Amino acid sequence: MASKVSCLYILTVVCWASALWYLSITRPTSSYTGHRQLSSVSIARKNVSFGNIRTRPINPHSFDFLINEPNKCEKSIPFLVILISTTHKEFDARQAIRETWGDENNFKGIKIATLFLLGKNADPVLNQMVEQESQIFHDIIVEDFIDSYHNLTLKTLMGMRWVATFCSKAKYVMKTDSDIFVNMDNLIYKLLKPNTKPRRRYFTGYVINGGPIRDVRSKWYMPRDLYPDSNYPPFCSGTGYIFSADVAELIYKTSLHTRLLHLEDVYVGLCLRKLGIHPFQNSGFNHWKMAYSLCRYRRVITVHQITPEEMHRIWNDMSSKKHLRC
Repeated sequence: MASKVSCLYILTVVCWASALWYLSITRPTSSYTGHRQLSSVSIARKNVSFGNIRTRPINPHSFDFLINEPNKCEKSIPFLVILISTTHKEFDARQAIRETWGDENNFKGIKIATLFLLGKNADPVLNQMVEQESQIFHDIIVEDFIDSYHNLTLKTLMGMRWVATFCSKAKYVMKTDSDIFVNMDNLIYKLLKPNTKPRRRYFTGYVINGGPIRDVRSKWYMPRDLYPDSNYPPFCSGTGYIFSADVAELIYKTSLHTRLLHLEDVYVGLCLRKLGIHPFQNSGFNHWKMAYSLCRYRRVITVHQITPEEMHRIWNDMSSKKHLRC
């Protein structure tokens, strides 16, 4: 079995390299300004897992799973589910995470489930490559919305829906991105503490208190007609946050009746405000790039803008226990 998986993995890597080379030469990068497309969905398909919502949703999440792992939590209940937002071309980043901090077997006696979140791509070749990758690693979920920056909120809501539907008994959930290094020792043993009673209605990360940017040239531009208020509710940077698993269903249900915003972390903050859940500040979550220092990295939970090569380097240094001499 091991040799078969190895062969499949090598074949996948070769196929990915060939496909990405071909796409980079022959096909332009697709662009999608899909906020209007989001509003075109007018009919919500009934979801038996959330049938107790009586009023008609204004934001129905009526998307089907194209790739799913519904049995991932059946054999044992995870202590932590990790949801990683990624894009189709980021195979190297996904593989680096699988081989480092995202390895589900890193902690004996502590069940971890790692999942990568994607929408569908406009290019069928990339969709096919992700399907093949899924058949090898069984850690990818995809819904049939267009994968784009403006649809990051849909991607996170897909993860919330998946946890609530297929893994509701998990203790904690982390949402993060594919260019984040996570210090799992600090996350599990110093923050979540497996030997303590699990929290409820818990949400923590790097808390931001800010307001909408009205400059149309900004990546984070927010038009007044979409969000007229001058301040956002407190929200955690989408680069990495932790919440108790019960919050996943609460946010998903609340989102069905909350006008959609394309800024994912702001939108989650809006849902939390409706739920009366206040996110806790944790200085271990960093939403920026930090110059590499093993002694510095040992004290954090997340670091942003990490390449696959850097991820391996940091992980190898951590695994060698050199940081314990700091």
